[in-house]
This record gives sequence, structure tokens and C-alpha cells, in this order.
Amino acid sequence: MKNLIIVLFVGLMSFSINAQEKVAKIEFKETTIDYGTVEKGANGLRTFEFTNTGDAPLIISKVSSSCGCTVPKKPKDPIMPGMTGEIEVKYDTKRVMPIRKTITVLSNAETPSVALKIKGEVIDPSKSSVLNAKKKSVMEQ
Repeated sequence: MKNLIIVLFVGLMSFSINAQEKVAKIEFKETTIDYGTVEKGANGLRTFEFTNTGDAPLIISKVSSSCGCTVPKKPKDPIMPGMTGEIEVKYDTKRVMPIRKTITVLSNAETPSVALKIKGEVIDPSKSSVLNAKKKSVMEQ
């Protein structure tokens, strides 16, 4: 009876060790996207590309942003080992302001949480800055 328990225990341990060897790994092409300077109302859609460099299917369970002005979209299906995927991010460019937002990706990868960043500035070309306005001098009038 003791031998049977020992054999079962060793078999269970070796099975769990083998199961732990296969893990998904997520590797992003870039973790920050710079929008640069964009005009108000411009296309705010950008894409983060990634690859599953592990040896198990990658399942992205949740993608969230630090603000309601940024809407991320995760892949629906698992990403198989060696395959690539995309996370789309749409920023609301109707808001004239600097862009500094974080997108958090949760998955079954070896690193379960990854922070992605977007940055840039949205400007309104119809409104000129007081600093850029040039006045005629008193002599020119």
C-alpha cells in the first residue's frame, strides 16, 4: 500500500512539473506609442502589436485604460505560440490636451500584467495661441 501511494505521489509530482513547463510569454513590439501632435477630431486609433514567444496558448483576459477617453480592444481568441496579435487603442481626439495614458493588459503569460503607454498632444488649429500671435509694432501702424 505504501509503495502504491509513493508511486502515485511521484507520478503526480512529475505531472505537475511537466504542466508548469509550458507557459505563455507576451512580447510587445513597443510598449509606448507616441501620437505626436494631432489635430482635434483626427483619427485616434493606434495598435500595439505583440507575439506569444512562449510554448502555451496566450489568453488575454482583460485590457483596461486609466481614463474613459481611451478605449482598448483585446483579441477574442487565444494567441497560439509563435503567433502575433494586436491590441487596438482608440483615444478621443475631441479633447484638446496632452495625452498621457496607461493601458493595463492582464493575461495568463509568465508576466501576467503589462503596462502600455500612449502619449502625445491634441491641438485645435482653429484657436491660435496668444504666444504665437504677432502684433504690429506702434511704428508699423
